[in-house]
Amino acid sequence: MSQIPLAAALLHPASVAIVGASDDPRKTTGRPQRFLAQAGYGGIAWFVNPRRDTVQGEKAYPSLSALPGVPDHVYVMTGADAAVEAVAEAAALGVPVVTVLSSGFAEEGAEGLAREDRLRAAAAQGPTRVVGPSSLGVVNPRNGVMLTGNAAFGEPDTPRGGIFVASQSGSVIGALVSRARGRGIGFAGLVSTGGEADLSLGEICAATLDDPEITSYALFLESLRHSRDLAEFAAAAHRAGKPVAVYKLGRSEEAAALTVSHTGALAGEDTEADAFFRSCGFTRVNTFEGLAEAPALLTRIAAGSGPRTPRVGVVTTTGGGAAIMVDQLALRGVSVRAPSHDLVARMAAAGAPVPHSLISDLGLAGARHDVVTAALRELQDSGEYDLVVFVIGSSARLNPELAVQALADCGGHAVPVVGFALPDAPDAAALLAASGVPAFRTPETCADAVAAAFARRTTTIDPERIGVCPPGEPELVDEQASAEVLSAAGVPVLPSVVLKTASLDDVELPFDFPVVVKALSDQLAHKTDVGGVVLNIADADGVREAGHRIVADVARLAGVTVDRVLVQPMAEPGVGEVLVGFRRSQDVGPVVVLSTGGVQAELYDDVAVRLAPVDRETALEMIDEVRGLVVLKGHRGSPAGDLDALADAVVAMSELAGVPEVVEAEANPVLVRRSGAVALDALVRQVMPQVRPAVG
Repeated sequence: MSQIPLAAALLHPASVAIVGASDDPRKTTGRPQRFLAQAGYGGIAWFVNPRRDTVQGEKAYPSLSALPGVPDHVYVMTGADAAVEAVAEAAALGVPVVTVLSSGFAEEGAEGLAREDRLRAAAAQGPTRVVGPSSLGVVNPRNGVMLTGNAAFGEPDTPRGGIFVASQSGSVIGALVSRARGRGIGFAGLVSTGGEADLSLGEICAATLDDPEITSYALFLESLRHSRDLAEFAAAAHRAGKPVAVYKLGRSEEAAALTVSHTGALAGEDTEADAFFRSCGFTRVNTFEGLAEAPALLTRIAAGSGPRTPRVGVVTTTGGGAAIMVDQLALRGVSVRAPSHDLVARMAAAGAPVPHSLISDLGLAGARHDVVTAALRELQDSGEYDLVVFVIGSSARLNPELAVQALADCGGHAVPVVGFALPDAPDAAALLAASGVPAFRTPETCADAVAAAFARRTTTIDPERIGVCPPGEPELVDEQASAEVLSAAGVPVLPSVVLKTASLDDVELPFDFPVVVKALSDQLAHKTDVGGVVLNIADADGVREAGHRIVADVARLAGVTVDRVLVQPMAEPGVGEVLVGFRRSQDVGPVVVLSTGGVQAELYDDVAVRLAPVDRETALEMIDEVRGLVVLKGHRGSPAGDLDALADAVVAMSELAGVPEVVEAEANPVLVRRSGAVALDALVRQVMPQVRPAVG
């Protein structure tokens, strides 16, 4: 039997089988049969239940092997052990895809993990790929494929459209459909990926990219497991010209991955996810409803290659509603631009007079089709805007054929328009969606989608760098060795001398006093906390005294024996201090981190993170992004720092992505001077080379 493509078996199966089908259509295990019939699935549907001759009036078979043919897609709704057996049977028959609802796998600890291994092994005995386990199923509204027990699909006529939804949470696929009903938003497919024991979310999405009816993707993520597959999908989606919206859980502090450096605390899971999505060219939305509403806008606004300040205009029939929208846009960093005096004059001449104001308020006349048409035409043709937001008043609900129809008629212009109705107006939203005009139910979702759409970047992801970590347990190296690693990468560091604490009587230094003396040990990540640093030492006697004091203090406060100290020249005051860090994330690969520096780096949520390596342009963008670094730009007449030198240091740190043994590195602080920048302290964790015993 020839093997059909994964996407065809997944979304366009000519035959399906449900294992564990129930005779009770009200049960979860009885729903798929009812949903398939209700949706008019035109293929062959078989039902497996060894305890019954019929289920819901249809013939029941005792096993997959007893079926009169080999199904393209099997949905398993049994207990966990029986599910493993069903997958093994499907693999032996050559079934292309099996979706597994059953739970009892990785989420149940060691026993569940072992069962999941058996599930994968069972599938590997044939050509079978597995969706799940714990998958609430696969739905294709275009052809009636309803392999799901999600009760939300019990309503008839699941809306059809171009959005493909892939969710790591099973209930989300039904929730999105229910929220989209009656609003003109439709779906080309929905998949609950579940535990991703075999097929990952990224693999599933990549397999569907050639489907011409899929125009965009909406992803609901609980984690970044299988991020390399996501990265490969991102690159392919970019080539296909299909935008991707993503909503991810995990913004809480509790989700941050802490390590020995400040960098580990600053580059938590969610911040790394942002950097990952940026490189993927994904659009991250912050509202759940926006996951369904944003894709229509993303298909109208191309990704940019760098930061963009969109020119957004607001036209309205309700001043209060427009003020709400302006506020919501401003909260997301999008400033509304007032029409020029010339544009206001042209609008008046066209029969759409508006006051000289931030918003184009048409007032009561805005309920007229001709007035709205004239206003939008002038705004779109003016060359002053990249996007126009139309905030519609009560007429959106009672008379959508007026202002709403006029807005719908303008949807094909090169300058996109979006609509937000102040009252709840599902008919108006459906009318706009049918005309290709993005419509939003709340001002928050609209503003979120607008800001996210213009923040979307061209895909730069390199899947080869994702999730590549060196084998072995990383170890902290001392500051001198750390500085040598950073210096080799191109990060400027202070000159230094290593002295043994047992021989501090004869101190000769290649640089002038004053100096700083630091404890040198691979057991001290943060020396200042345990008395391991003494500043402003004026002479050799001071070096000797500082060394002895450090030995005593570190032994007392940290229980660490120090037999060496590091001596460096005291740096002249600079313009400011920053933190530049690097870490190799298990989820997203190497990242570079920039934040305000010094011992207070973790106190402020003020950080820029990018996947490494980065170029100079990206490094300068990161500097602009960290609010606390405004002082480096000559704030209120103070001297400006050398931002180019800082950018060079960020780029150099990011190049550690090409040094696979380095797992974590940090320069904190980096002193930014009027001319130049230098790292005052260095910390590196790396996997140490394995020393093999000599042979012979």
